[in-house]
Amino acid sequence: MSDNFIEIHESNKWLDYQLLDSGEGYKLERFGQHIFIRPEPQAIWKRALPDKDWIHASAKFEPSGEESGGHWKYRKEVAERWEMTYGNLRFWVKPTAGRHMGVFPESASQWDWLGEVIHRRKLSMKSINDAEKINDKIKVINLFGYTGLATLAAAKAGAKVTHVDASRTSVGWARKNQELTGLDQDSIRWIIDDALKFIRREERRGVKYDGFILDPPKFGRGPKGEVWEIFKSLPGLLSACRSCMSALPLFVVLTMYAVRVSAVHLAQAILEMTEGMQGVIECGELGLREQSAGRILSQAVFARWHIQ
Repeated sequence: MSDNFIEIHESNKWLDYQLLDSGEGYKLERFGQHIFIRPEPQAIWKRALPDKDWIHASAKFEPSGEESGGHWKYRKEVAERWEMTYGNLRFWVKPTAGRHMGVFPESASQWDWLGEVIHRRKLSMKSINDAEKINDKIKVINLFGYTGLATLAAAKAGAKVTHVDASRTSVGWARKNQELTGLDQDSIRWIIDDALKFIRREERRGVKYDGFILDPPKFGRGPKGEVWEIFKSLPGLLSACRSCMSALPLFVVLTMYAVRVSAVHLAQAILEMTEGMQGVIECGELGLREQSAGRILSQAVFARWHIQ
């Protein structure tokens, strides 16, 4: 692992989303036809746009004393939900009680990367005649899959994806996104379960996957009250995923939000997970660039391992 591999990845292909401005603890964003103001603790600079540009927002999320609590204060009428697109992906967005919109725009660079890695493997599969080594379908598991944008990207590239999330609401939203994108029903297997509990069952059953998408929360509860705490639970999750790797694994992607941890530390965890395996490890931050002043707003850290 070298010392010069930390990168900042921007999602610069968006047409339906823009980070218009940020500063003083908030960010001004356009999701389709609506503009929103949401809290952003990392925006520690002054706003670049004048107040008149901010007051035209359709709604502002007012945080409470709780970590993710608060409520939306609407200034204009907002549709119950509306469609957005990114490349060949189509999905629904709407304001939620947790301040999120059902899509994390900074993750789009990861969707692009997933598509490229899966596409390269599919091309290599066509040139290899040993059917015993490589299956017809690349098998990917997305743990903590939320509304499924990474799942859609992998499936659109030709993978068979198992999508796991403890929230029935999120999985239902993701299935509607699958339908909107026009993917075959059998391209994705939907699982409502605790992610760690499920991957350990897959480990016991001897189920194997070629790709792993991991986007764990800081804290969470499964459908039967299972407790997820990132620093206690992550090592077991990575160990179980290692046991579920196929004979020719393709990639592991680990992304973290709202956790005070360096991308270097994520990379070292992935390095430990893939010990003895040939591949490339990268790590860095997922960021969005403002339209106003061109500043990059970091939103998450990530690490990933893949076969070149």
